[in-house]
Amino acid sequence: MKTNNNKAEIYIHIPFCVRKCAYCDFLSAPADESVKESYVDALLREIDEKKDSLQGRSVTSIYFGGGTPSVLNRTLIQKILNKVNEVFCVEKDAEITIEVNPGTVSEKDFVFYKNAGINRLSIGLQSANDEELKRLGRIHDYASFLKCYEDATKAGFYNINVDLMSSLPGQSVEDYRENLEKIINLKPRPKHISSYSLIIEEGTPFFELHRQGKLALPTEEEDREMYELTDKVLKSAGFERYEISNYALKGYESRHNSGYWTGVEYLGLGIGASSYIEGVRYSNIRDIKKYISSDKAEYSEKITLSGEDMMEEFMFLGLRMTKGISVREFEERFGVGLSEIYGDTIKKHEDDGLLEYYFDDQTKKRLRLTKKGLDVSNFVFSDFILN
Repeated sequence: MKTNNNKAEIYIHIPFCVRKCAYCDFLSAPADESVKESYVDALLREIDEKKDSLQGRSVTSIYFGGGTPSVLNRTLIQKILNKVNEVFCVEKDAEITIEVNPGTVSEKDFVFYKNAGINRLSIGLQSANDEELKRLGRIHDYASFLKCYEDATKAGFYNINVDLMSSLPGQSVEDYRENLEKIINLKPRPKHISSYSLIIEEGTPFFELHRQGKLALPTEEEDREMYELTDKVLKSAGFERYEISNYALKGYESRHNSGYWTGVEYLGLGIGASSYIEGVRYSNIRDIKKYISSDKAEYSEKITLSGEDMMEEFMFLGLRMTKGISVREFEERFGVGLSEIYGDTIKKHEDDGLLEYYFDDQTKKRLRLTKKGLDVSNFVFSDFILN
């Protein structure tokens, strides 16, 4: 099997937040400054230890995710970036993103980030409605988001993503429409919008409330209306849907996320972070105390993917993108024709109007989900499991 090993991405997990939101099952928690500093020291050790992991590869994107990375003192963010640049070959025009939440970052922080080389922000708004934000357990209101957004643009950030959620407790379709319209009418307009439907995850306060019948969620019909409304409103404002949950103005698709969906290898740093290098998937331990105290990286999981595993992932991830997958790239990667492996599956979903072949601008044949297929993507993906 042939792969492109010239490029790679780096994900850096910052597992800290001001407080856990009612829906959140991410690996994150509040912590004092001494824990944060110790964690960054451990991160720096891990980076040094993994200096050979990306040998011969240039880093095209760096992503600080969490948790809420902006709760870290900005000098600690600088330390991490300095170490990454020292150890790895980072491209001059690499996309460097940091997730921030309103209420955890100032204009001075944004200026510092900009000077440190960060060139993209992802702001966790989730809702432009203060009552909805309270129900979610967010620490900010819409006014503090607007201040955060203004501070970011004043500092020179123009490549900004805004995160939104739909199907929230007590949310009507009209409420969600107002949220969308507020975001597309921001000045300047954000370049990227991610919109996700709320999922009730086990172990969260929302899960317990839902189990007790105390969480007033929108109906399935309302959830469907919100899903379709996202596409309609954002497209009318010039945003192109390039992945199931992601929209961007032309040229501002997330390089980091696109790399993940198209099979670019990546190195994950920090607790719980996953890596995928040369067909092997690693997951770091999730225990922060062990991570800080250990002088050597420990893994909770290490799996060598089979050829079939890689084919499945190529299809699952690639078909999440609206441009779909390249027929030629499948054949070059796996040494076998797409139709030989998935011919019957593709034919079945073509007949049902869920998949279609087309030719891109370079007249290369591709396979993608139709609009109808995007709406039931998980159902389609399940048929690409080979075992």
